[in-house]
Amino acid sequence: MTTIALVDDDRNILSSLSMALEQEGFSVRTYSDGVAALTALQATPPALAILDIKMPRMDGHEVLKRLRQSSDLPVIFLTSKDDEVDEMVGLSLGADDYIKKPFSQRLLLQRVRAVLRRAEARGQPAAAAGAKEVMVRGKLVLDSQRHSCTWDGKDVQLTVTEFLILQALAQRPGFVKSRDNLMDAAYDDQVYVDDRTIDSHIKRLRKKFKEIDNVFDSIQTLYGVGYKYVEA
Repeated sequence: MTTIALVDDDRNILSSLSMALEQEGFSVRTYSDGVAALTALQATPPALAILDIKMPRMDGHEVLKRLRQSSDLPVIFLTSKDDEVDEMVGLSLGADDYIKKPFSQRLLLQRVRAVLRRAEARGQPAAAAGAKEVMVRGKLVLDSQRHSCTWDGKDVQLTVTEFLILQALAQRPGFVKSRDNLMDAAYDDQVYVDDRTIDSHIKRLRKKFKEIDNVFDSIQTLYGVGYKYVEA
């Protein structure tokens, strides 16, 4: 049974979402504050975590920041309505998706399934996915079977969504991928995300590579068109 961790200081949300997820066959672990959640997520990682941002003791941003130091656990953020700052900060820290409150349980379940499918796909044999097991593009090496990424021999820790976006770009170096192309590569067809979500993931990818190689410039922007990967 797939386990999902649900972290929110609102008991009503914990109760209603737990019930909805359990009815869909998921095992649910709930936490009402960030400190307790972080300890549990690190000790016994679930398949996916759903984090509220505004919580006492430790907010969702800080939980994810600390979690990303050692884990690529898929994470969905719950954000306040129309609070773009929360969304952008969450994505920049490495969240895989976000949902604005108030939201329908149907939407939540769609997003959960989409993120889980992306996470499961990274563990499938490459032959089953119709792709080569290891992709080498200059200094970049992507192993889709192991969900590993290296740049010039150094490990780069990527989230599920970041890995899929980079993989889509690197498949055809020099060719431009529009934001819609990247959305299709990283998200389920029935899940809508807007342009700034892709932009935030690209920004996060560049930051991670620049931490290893400060002259990294292989992900290039063509303004008004999209992005392309250039071999180093």
